[in-house]
Amino acid sequence: MKALLLGKYAPHALKGLIGGSDREAAIKKLMDAVGGTADYIAFVRGKYDVVVRVEVKDHETAMGLVLAIKASGAFEDADYLEEIDMPGVVAAAQTAASAYTAAG
Repeated sequence: MKALLLGKYAPHALKGLIGGSDREAAIKKLMDAVGGTADYIAFVRGKYDVVVRVEVKDHETAMGLVLAIKASGAFEDADYLEEIDMPGVVAAAQTAASAYTAAG
């Protein structure tokens, strides 16, 4: 599955970033450990400081990544957004809509 990891650094982690901490190497090491890959890393302006596009084997792995990231204390906020196959979602919705009868 593909997902976007979103993170807002804690102040002490921002100090490490300013001090030259290689976050791309840290992300690669993390993804190697869980058998995943990261193909996009961006530092952004807004609610989050960093966005990483990853590919992992399942939801449990994605949630485990977020749990480990939060537990590290380096982030004030961390989350993930799962990428979806919109044509597949629309097809499922069309099937469901044709079979569903609303109350009343």
